[in-house]
Amino acid sequence: MLNYRSFALRKLTSVAPRYLPFADVATPEVPLSRLLRLSLFQVTVGMALVLLVGTLNRVMIVELAVPASIVAIMLAMPLVFAPLRALIGYKSDTHRSALGLRRVPYIWKGTMCQFGGFAIMPFALLVLSGFGEAVDAPRWFGISAAALAFLLVGAGLHMVQTVGLALATDLVHEDDQPKAVGLMYVMLLFGMVASALLFGSLLDPYSPARLIQVIQGAAVVTVTLNLVALWKQEPRDRARAARMDTVQHPPFETALRGMASRPGMLRLLVVIALGTFGYGMADVLLEPYGGQALGLSVADTTKLTALLAGGTLIGFGIASRVLGQGGEPRRVGITGTLIGIPGFAAIIAASFGGGLFAFLAGTILTGVGAGLFGHATLTATMRTAPKGQIGLALGLWGAVQATCAGIAVALAGIVRDIVLMGAGTSATTPYLVVFSIELVTLALAVLVALPMMAGKTYRAKGATNAPHSTGTDQPSVEVT
Repeated sequence: MLNYRSFALRKLTSVAPRYLPFADVATPEVPLSRLLRLSLFQVTVGMALVLLVGTLNRVMIVELAVPASIVAIMLAMPLVFAPLRALIGYKSDTHRSALGLRRVPYIWKGTMCQFGGFAIMPFALLVLSGFGEAVDAPRWFGISAAALAFLLVGAGLHMVQTVGLALATDLVHEDDQPKAVGLMYVMLLFGMVASALLFGSLLDPYSPARLIQVIQGAAVVTVTLNLVALWKQEPRDRARAARMDTVQHPPFETALRGMASRPGMLRLLVVIALGTFGYGMADVLLEPYGGQALGLSVADTTKLTALLAGGTLIGFGIASRVLGQGGEPRRVGITGTLIGIPGFAAIIAASFGGGLFAFLAGTILTGVGAGLFGHATLTATMRTAPKGQIGLALGLWGAVQATCAGIAVALAGIVRDIVLMGAGTSATTPYLVVFSIELVTLALAVLVALPMMAGKTYRAKGATNAPHSTGTDQPSVEVT
């Protein structure tokens, strides 16, 4: 049995560098098997995202008849913690521990938040569904408990993902740090695809009891995989702990202002905000739209998340290849934004005779565009990060992205309900209004990003190809 497992692991690590984007980041000191084990925290993040944004939002809107605006606000509850990602990343950069640990304490706290949210969620769904003895419980209690569960899971996601990505960059050489983060995001997409397919099969046929069992299983899997991911990844180092006591770090506000003042950073953040908002509004409505406009089942619409994540994975792979050959992150980002425009046009056309084919084609196109856009903006942010502030850079990028995604999700549900209240409005019209808003927002993101293509380049003091680089070669940083 051991020989078989060893053979399988050797085969996996020999095949992966060829077919898995960013797998060339592995070294003899940090083998691919170790990086893949660390990436399990991204698998649990992807599983939670599929469960919250994919399965639960459709079930609450369609099966439990919860107003879409309330569901959207629940999904946007993590927005409260999204701006704190920059602070979390900064704290993990400067955390002082007697054992020299910086990242692990924050990842474990985030894991406990995720588990707590999943522990509350089944009881909230019992009340909302009126299943069993919960039929007599007030509905407002179920909505409040569900909101608390979403808040805890979302807070855990932000903490685990931000600090986990920073830990991944700690393990590799400075020049390979963007690749390490890219590999972690590829594994996030793998986790989303696998979880969507698994949830789709487990929930066919759908029943409240089966959904509760799936959530309970997700809670156990989250803690287990995160423990495996963290095992012996960050070594205890008392010498580093002693050094941390003597190092004077700038206050968070000073570090944040310094990051935001770097040439071209503010425009880049605006582009990230607009693009994320443009792609994010569909997250809460894509599956209900498939259920109401095309009559798809819960299992079928859950698999849509796998299709969307698969398209995003393709976009990440293309971006990896293009950027690895010297492509401009700005150009790749604009291309990703442009691809989303015909994608949403196809989704809209599905209700005007395009049918299932147009819907699926539009879904995968938006996934590809989101993948290109996400990787390009991630790479651009990391390339402009100052020395020694990788956690802050990743946190700032994640804060802008998560905040705008949360706002997009909340507004999508609110706009859908407002339009639905209009006299004579069909069931599909509210969704079409939201998808049209996304088209306009993506076009606006392109207009804001275009001046970046005409910008000059210069060698910024302290800017490196990797945030922690100590070398003398400093690549140019684009400014507008």
